[in-house]
Amino acid sequence: MRRGTVKFDSRGQFAGHETFPLRLLWLKKAFDAVGERTDARTFQEQEAIARFGVGRNMAASMRYWALATGFFDELDRVISPTPLGRAILADDGLDPYLEQAATIWLAHWRVASTPDMTTTAYYAFNHLSAIEFDPAMLVEELFALVEDNGWRATRGTLKRDIEVFLRSYVRRGDSLNEDAAEPLLAELAIIREARLGGWYEFVRGPKPSLHDAIFAYALGDYWDRSGGSTTLTAEQICYAPGSPGRVFKLDEDSVITRLMRLDDLTDGAWQWVDTAGLRQIQKTTAFDAMTTLGLAYPRSNLRAAA
Repeated sequence: MRRGTVKFDSRGQFAGHETFPLRLLWLKKAFDAVGERTDARTFQEQEAIARFGVGRNMAASMRYWALATGFFDELDRVISPTPLGRAILADDGLDPYLEQAATIWLAHWRVASTPDMTTTAYYAFNHLSAIEFDPAMLVEELFALVEDNGWRATRGTLKRDIEVFLRSYVRRGDSLNEDAAEPLLAELAIIREARLGGWYEFVRGPKPSLHDAIFAYALGDYWDRSGGSTTLTAEQICYAPGSPGRVFKLDEDSVITRLMRLDDLTDGAWQWVDTAGLRQIQKTTAFDAMTTLGLAYPRSNLRAAA
């Protein structure tokens, strides 16, 4: 059944990953190669094989994921780490070798909360209403999205993008196979096989490995994209497209529990208000996202962000 029209402000992107999911060490390799800034062609030259230890197609995929995760930016064909990328991936950063669940949640947040480079992941996490889904269903919904927005993409392109999406997020029994090795986002176990026949489901629940500081960082990012209001309702945070509740697949009780802890976490910069049936978060003072982010790491060191 065709769903109602979903209009996007950005143009959909269903390629660029060269059919490879994000792997464990790629972001650190990209950071070490880029330094403070480098020409985007660094990932396309013949020397990329020696520089990154992978083939040219994988190097191009590495560039794509570096940008899609928000750890790097590209402007005028020049790639450089973002403040977040420097804070995490520098040798003296918070988690240069991506050993902490917090970093994987941050990567997932950027991949699934914005449609700019990862339209399939964004749509699946934020607009797919079915409890269970299979690739064929997702192809048809995405093709309707393409038609509604006037984009160009064939069903074959969408099918390949969905395959990469599922390989990125779903743990496989043959994880020792080199082709399936180290898919970073699969560590979150946020999508699983539901039943035989190629059906999948999102895993909703409290997400114990998601630190409150990562939730707060994501909420601040969502808040900034929501128009600059001084308040957000609990309903928005739980259910709106691009919200932490949707992207992290948290149940409502888990979101509310986390919102109630934000006053202490942010030293009163954000306050939980629950009066006369109105449940919302209110901004009172400026929120230092990077300082709060460090709370998610056992040995916080933000010198790389300075």
